[in-house]
Parts: sequence; structure tokens; C-alpha cells
Amino acid sequence: MIPRFFIDRPVFAIVLSLVFVLAGGVAVFTLPVAQYPEVTPPTVLVTAVYPGANAMTVRDTVAAPIEEQVSGVENMLYMSSTSTNDGTYNLTVTFRLGMDTDMAQVLVQNRVSLALPVIPALVQNEGITVKKMSPNTMMIVNLVSPDGRYDSNFLSNYATIYIKDELGRLDGVAGITYLGQRDYSLRAWLDPEKLAAKNLSAMDVVNAISQQNVQVAAGMVGQQPVPKGQQLQLTINTLGRLTEPEQFADIILKAGSDYSPSQNPAGDTGGQSSQGSQLSTTSPTGPQPQAVGIVRLRDVARVELGSRQYDQSCTLDGKPSVAVSIYQLPGSNALNTAAGVYAKMRELRTRFPDGLDYRIVYDTTPFIRESVNEVFNTLRDATILVGIVVLVFLQDWKAMILPMIDVPVSLIGTFAIMAAWASA
Repeated sequence: MIPRFFIDRPVFAIVLSLVFVLAGGVAVFTLPVAQYPEVTPPTVLVTAVYPGANAMTVRDTVAAPIEEQVSGVENMLYMSSTSTNDGTYNLTVTFRLGMDTDMAQVLVQNRVSLALPVIPALVQNEGITVKKMSPNTMMIVNLVSPDGRYDSNFLSNYATIYIKDELGRLDGVAGITYLGQRDYSLRAWLDPEKLAAKNLSAMDVVNAISQQNVQVAAGMVGQQPVPKGQQLQLTINTLGRLTEPEQFADIILKAGSDYSPSQNPAGDTGGQSSQGSQLSTTSPTGPQPQAVGIVRLRDVARVELGSRQYDQSCTLDGKPSVAVSIYQLPGSNALNTAAGVYAKMRELRTRFPDGLDYRIVYDTTPFIRESVNEVFNTLRDATILVGIVVLVFLQDWKAMILPMIDVPVSLIGTFAIMAAWASA
């Protein structure tokens, strides 16, 4: 009865087919990506850095405590980790298909917090990050200097200040890492022999830098409560954190008086402290105390503006470079994310200084684009084959038109059904 109904009313059938096609054409642009079936399980990435440690130390002090706590988290399939000789630790936790990524991140974050008491303080100071992201790199943007006027330090620092945050705010970008990161940093290269001669240790230098390189609140002069009649208030500005190598070189490590017992042949050591620094003397004819001796950082170290780390280096076509690795957010559209990265880099390129450029030499989205194109090509070929089969059996090309119209109507109309189902 139903086929006969539409055969007797061809105008109604045509109108109904057009409605299906129009509804499906509109729905295909409104369907969210999340409504499509997920083919990759959600993953959570845990990252930690232990400066100066090798892979074995990272494995024993960072990887073991974290993995002991994370193992067995709800709905986890498996986990894999890497520890490198530059002190970097990465743990990828893979969950069952359909697991909410936000809940997975919270569960892993709670487990990682249980391991913090046994993790070295230096690792905690650097920070342990827990993010939901795909473990595979989606694309890499290389900053280069074609004429060689900029070194790796400048390229890495420029990427950190002007590019990382801009790309990190794009839709679909889960995280950004570096290959060959060498941000500017004040480095103090200690001389062990000079430290031993001054009776100092590396920990003394660390404590002195942390105590004298600090931002303090100096307050105000004339702040309430004050005597009656005083109305003037002055804000006190003091030198905060140090910014120049010369300022770091002036950091005081040790203060005392330079006095040698050999300068007192009579053996008069009255008033001399137990550490050999004479505070006073009782002999009017004996040697007088020398001027107060101050040991500064420049006396035991070479202070310079260098790189934060030298463990990694990156080159492109033999020239210094820094590679900005971009990771995709699980469930996002890779093609739209890549298009946003290309558009943002073209925008940022207009602000680059002379002699700076970028290259995108690694991009996984062309394979996805080709796969999508192959799907359309397959549908086209299938439609042509169906038309040939129908023509062979009916032996009339006019009779073939009607069943062939049903193919695109059914395909495009499916999107309207999906949209209605998703909103239900």
C-alpha cells in the first residue's frame, strides 16, 4: 500500500524527498562532533620534571610513587610511562571507551596527590601537571631564523612569550610542549675549588640566592594609625627580584673579617672567634683586625644569562630552531583544530621581527583529510555502480532515474534523523 500511495502521488513524493534533502543538508552543519561515535579511548597525561636527574633517578623517585597510586584507578585500561635523561617524566593513562574525560582527569589527579608526600620537593616546585590530551602529537610548528641572526635561546624565549599562549587558547588544543626548549635563565656556574677555599657548599649558594632574590612588600609611610594632622602617605618601592647578571653576582654568600693568625707572631689571639674571624683585640701593639671580608657570588661562580637547560637541541635544515608540539583535545575535530593553528600562525607571522619565520613540517591532518575524501569517493563510486546494475536489469535509463534519486535522498536525510535523535 505504501509504494502504491507514492506512485499515485508523484508530486507529493518529490516534495517529501526535497524536504528530507533540505533537512539533512541543514543538519549536517549543526551536528556536534561529540555525537559521532568515538573510536579512540580517552587518555590522561601526567607530566613531571626533575631538573638534573637521569632516567634511572626519575624512575625510582618520581615514576614509582605515582604509578603505584594511579594503578587500578576506576575504568582504566592500561598505562604507559617514559623517563628520560633530561629529567622529564610522562605517564599516559588510557581509560575505557565512553569514559568521561573530565571525570578521568579528576580521578587521576586525586591519585597523583596521594603520591606527593614521597616525591622530591624539587619536583613539586616544578609542578606536576595532569591534563586530558591525546598522547600523539597532532602537528609541530618550528620557529627558525632563515638568516641565522637569532640563536636557540631567542627562538625558545619568543615561542614561550608570544606563541604558546596564543595556540593554547585555540579550540581543540589540549596542550603544548617544546622540543629544544632553551628559555633565558640566569645561571651560576660554581667553581668547586673556590667554594672549598671559602668554606662554602652549593647549598649555601642556593640558600643565599633564594633569600636575597625575593619580592617583598615594603608597606607605606604614614599609614593609619598616625598622629592627628598627618595626611601624607608614601608608598615604599624596593628592589624586588633581581633581573641582571651583575645583580646576581653581587649576592652576599658569607661575611666575616679576614684575619690570619700568622700576622700575630706573639701568639696574641685575644678576642678571636672560633671560626678565625677576629672581632676585637686587647693588645695595643698586636695586629689590628682587617677590614670585614665579604664573599660574593662572583667570587666563587661565573654568572651569566644563558639557557634554562642544555639537555635538548633542535635544528631544522641545519639551523637552530625550536619545535612547538601541539596535542589534540580528546573528542575534538582534528581538521578544525589544524585549520585554527594555520590561521593563528599566519596572524602571528605579521608580528614577527625581521629575520624570524616559521615552518610546519609535521602535520598528521592530511592523512585525516585524505581519509574523509576517500569516504566521499567511495560513496560516489558506489552510487555509479548501483546505477549501472539498475540499468542492466531494467534496460531503460528513464526507469533508472527514480531509484537512483532515492540514494542521495536516503544518505542526506540520515543526517536529519541523527539531529532529531540527538536533540531528543
